[in-house]
Amino acid sequence: MASRSLRLLLLLCLGLLSYPDVSGISIETDNKNVKAEEFKEAILSCKHKFSKGMSLRIEWKKIQSQGVSFVYYNSEFTGDLRGRAEMLNTGIRIRNVTRRDSGTYRCEISAKSEEGQRLGEATITLTVLVAPTTPVCEVPSSAMTGTVVQMSCKETEGSPPSEYQWYKNGVALLEKKGTGSARAANITYTMNKKSGTLLFNTVTKNDTGEYFCEASNGIGLSQKCSVKRMQVDDLNVSGIIVAVVIVALVMVLCGLGVFYAQKKGYFAKESSSQKKTNYQSTSEKASLLCSLVCLKSFRYLQSSLGL
Repeated sequence: MASRSLRLLLLLCLGLLSYPDVSGISIETDNKNVKAEEFKEAILSCKHKFSKGMSLRIEWKKIQSQGVSFVYYNSEFTGDLRGRAEMLNTGIRIRNVTRRDSGTYRCEISAKSEEGQRLGEATITLTVLVAPTTPVCEVPSSAMTGTVVQMSCKETEGSPPSEYQWYKNGVALLEKKGTGSARAANITYTMNKKSGTLLFNTVTKNDTGEYFCEASNGIGLSQKCSVKRMQVDDLNVSGIIVAVVIVALVMVLCGLGVFYAQKKGYFAKESSSQKKTNYQSTSEKASLLCSLVCLKSFRYLQSSLGL
């Protein structure tokens, strides 16, 4: 029993002596957070201090939420970088970068030496910067004084996210900062440059004008939407009263006319066998005609008064 235990201990010692030593090495990068504009080039550096005569194994991987995938393996590029990337010693140059290239990359280098296997790695984050696209603007064509009006401006392609600037009649609108200044007191709106909204809590006739919005994020050229006009009018209370009275009079006159025609028997000239049925049908038609006349009158008054 003792001899067997001694034999196992001897085999274990021999195994440890024959197993290659694995030690870590220092891998450096010039920039751990690389930023590059879309359709330009990006360089991911990865440097080591091995001697030139050593045999190196170099691998690049992309770390994603769904897992880790090879970018450079067995001395060639794979996936989307095939044909667009090249090695710079142990680093990578990516040409014509796209937003899909954004992510975290890991450089892994291993080398064999007299001391055994040596390993090292470095992690680099690539962010592809994308210029904004033409924003979508929503501006009401008309509004009544005293009402709440909100305009919106948005684009979703820019990276980093765009900020928004509203213009009225070609002049940039000011942000309302503080409440003590006379300039801030004259501002009747609230502009949010992050969300792109322009809010009027109580719109006035002075807010009538031509509006457009500009999106920018410091990458490429800023983009703006087409100019849209908002017309603000006073609420015509007297006009509404006049319109209601006129429409009411038209309805009364129309009703009296139908009643008078029915009483005189103008809708019942047919034979006695068809008198009742035709009387009802003609009466319904007259009522419908009266309703149409009233509706036309109301719409005419509405358009005339600008309601």
